[in-house]
Amino acid sequence: MEQTWWGDRGQLVRLDAAEGSSSSGCVAVSRLGGAQAGSDLFTIWVQLRGASWVEAKEGRFRLRRGQWIALERDSKPLVQSDRYGLCIGVVLNSDGMKAMARFADGPLYAGRGRLGRRDALTLLRLWRAASERGAEGTDTYALRPLLLHFAAVQQELDGYIQRCPGRSRTRKRQVFGRLQRARLYLEGNCDRVVRISELAELTSFSSWYFSRTFYSLYDESPQAAAARLRLEHAADLLRSTSMMVGEVAAASGFDNCCSFARAFRARFGTSASRYRSATVTSRTDSAKSSGVGRKAVLKTGT
Repeated sequence: MEQTWWGDRGQLVRLDAAEGSSSSGCVAVSRLGGAQAGSDLFTIWVQLRGASWVEAKEGRFRLRRGQWIALERDSKPLVQSDRYGLCIGVVLNSDGMKAMARFADGPLYAGRGRLGRRDALTLLRLWRAASERGAEGTDTYALRPLLLHFAAVQQELDGYIQRCPGRSRTRKRQVFGRLQRARLYLEGNCDRVVRISELAELTSFSSWYFSRTFYSLYDESPQAAAARLRLEHAADLLRSTSMMVGEVAAASGFDNCCSFARAFRARFGTSASRYRSATVTSRTDSAKSSGVGRKAVLKTGT
């Protein structure tokens, strides 16, 4: 059975397939609303407006406009929208996942990405159609167009699947699904140093096998990927917050400012302070140019 849930204006909706209180269906959160998914639910979330925070077993993520995230069935995500946010999603229980396997070429995978404007509008239209049919009590097949569209969005991952070890395509997909989750775990824990043993335990691989397979798939070691993601997280904090450089370093998992300064300069070719100043200058120039453009339109009347 398909259903539709909506957490709006501070309301929190709970989805728990383990208690039999929910099934596959559509969900949305907006204007400080939230949704808590229970166990045995594969979830997909797409941010259409504003921003949302996602807290799951894989870590903590911030979804901005046009971004999507897919989470495995035991992730138990809590999605919270900001004041102006709108985030739509799909939840699939075990029966829904089996139905997806029947009418799609392959499974859906955990991960993060960005949608183009056309794909986002198409997905919103399909989500609305599925939610309207869900209100009528239709089965999981009402979600088929929406899920097929999202599967098409994930087609860019096919090249990675071919590089995974395994004799059969099924085995390759299993390995890829585990590694995608490990990569998502690194993204969700950019505020600290993640140990290889944590990632190996998450994927049920040995540390040696995980490190070798991760490198062969993503062309960088787990340690290098973790360091890169932490520095990109620091750069995002410098751009979007007023935190001091020392606070940014601590929030990105660095023990002291000196190690952070060396790593940041090696990555971006400039100091953290100059990086922030350049970002502020760029924004100011962009705002001025847009203001001049608006004045020109008003004067000319075009």
